[in-house]
Amino acid sequence: MKNIRKAVLGALAVPLLLVAGGCYGPFKLTCKLHHWNGEATQDRWINEFIFIVISPAYGVCTMVDAVVLNSIEWWSGKNPMDPSEETTKKK
Repeated sequence: MKNIRKAVLGALAVPLLLVAGGCYGPFKLTCKLHHWNGEATQDRWINEFIFIVISPAYGVCTMVDAVVLNSIEWWSGKNPMDPSEETTKKK
């Protein structure tokens, strides 16, 4: 029974190690949320309250970053959260 358990855990660990060892990206969406939260108000206690209230948003942003945005960046070489050259030229 213990040998079967070890074999199952080993079979599950190999794909995880292959995926976890890759490039994980800059997580720019999550960083932007964190930056916004730190500067939402001038009062750090209100910022902490906002963090607690919107804390589920961090999980959502991290998941979107990990699955969608970082995959797009890996395949295309461009992060959708980076301002484009056209936007910066217009300013």
